[in-house]
Amino acid sequence: MAEPIAELAGVDRHALPDEVLRSTRPLVLRGLVRDWPMVAAATRSDAEAIAYVLRFYRGATVGAMVAPPEQGGRYFYNDDFSGFNFRIARERLDVVLDALLRNAGGPAPPAIYVGSTTLDSALPGFRDDNPMDLGARHPLASIWIGNRSRVAAHQDVPDNLACVVAGRRRFTLFPPDQLANLYIGPLDFTPAGQSISLVDFAKPDFARFPRFADALQQAQVAELAPGDAIFIPSLWWHHIESLAPFNALVNYWWRQSAAYMESPISALMLAILAIRDLPDAQRAAWRDMFSHYVFEPGEATAGHIPAEARRSLAPLTDATARDLRAQLLKRLER
Repeated sequence: MAEPIAELAGVDRHALPDEVLRSTRPLVLRGLVRDWPMVAAATRSDAEAIAYVLRFYRGATVGAMVAPPEQGGRYFYNDDFSGFNFRIARERLDVVLDALLRNAGGPAPPAIYVGSTTLDSALPGFRDDNPMDLGARHPLASIWIGNRSRVAAHQDVPDNLACVVAGRRRFTLFPPDQLANLYIGPLDFTPAGQSISLVDFAKPDFARFPRFADALQQAQVAELAPGDAIFIPSLWWHHIESLAPFNALVNYWWRQSAAYMESPISALMLAILAIRDLPDAQRAAWRDMFSHYVFEPGEATAGHIPAEARRSLAPLTDATARDLRAQLLKRLER
């Protein structure tokens, strides 16, 4: 039922168009990093890919998520949602890579996943050998390594350029407005930091999650090979399947906002704490207030206040953001 994600071929990673990096729709960039040394090594064999990674390894430990074979590579909650169906082990990266290689030919290996590991700290020099030009942006660059796995649909605040460098991955994406149809789990107790869909995409239970059928009408899907990349705009839901015995992905995250701005998820959680359980009339009043000050600000918001006195009602600066943060912290400490 899913539509293919729009694709671009022949894009130069040395001159990525701004319309790509500011797109509000996902894009597959075929062959974007096919000339990376990492991709060349992975194309030859898993063993060569691992040997290439270890050229940059200096002994740092990483967090490895390990799930038993019966979970089928799905990282999720346990049966009663009191915890998770995997454990997290701190281990040397070379030990994890050796385990992945040893288990690659096994009939039912445990699922092993090293997620969101900062490249510069774990593999210094890797970025220089496999460069990406994102212009004036200063992204966080991470590497993700594992065997076959299924990462539940979730969303990230930053924009995301994800490059497959070993194995194959299937991406299933949904627009941000599919929130209600994806049956998202807890905000404050999550497997890896982001709230996730409770639907098992491999065998969806439409009796329990009937609106998921509507989400599938909006789904977009693509399968990526080594050298391919995908741009995932901010807040697009994405479900990711790693399809090979050894998979690796390098991604770049950045926000189209000033560094002094807080994450909107903090505002959402504070609104739950402060507003959601108010009486109906008060919630309605606060809805109007948020519209007035946040979602639809205009001349009526602060036009009657002298420009030099508008403070937080004027466009934010680093200084006014610091003042707001200090005031908020003081209020939360009461």
